[in-house]
Amino acid sequence: MSDHLDVKKEGDLVDDIPSPCVRNCCLDNAEICLGCFRSLTEILLWNRATQIQKRAILAQSLSRKNSREAALKGF
Repeated sequence: MSDHLDVKKEGDLVDDIPSPCVRNCCLDNAEICLGCFRSLTEILLWNRATQIQKRAILAQSLSRKNSREAALKGF
C-alpha cells in the first residue's frame, strides 16, 4: 500500500486530502472560520474524517465562501 494512503475503517480507503486551513483562524458568530469557511465542528472532525466526508466539508466550505463574498458585494 502507498505511504500516502491510510485505512481509517475496514473497507474505507482514504487519500490524504490536505486540510484547507490557511492559518487565518477567526470564528464568526455562527462558529464559521473566516479563513477556510469550515464550521468549528468540521474543523474538529477533519483529522478523523473519511475521504467522502472531507470532500463534503470542502464543498460546504466553498459554498459558504461564495455566499459570503456575494453578500459582501451587495454592500
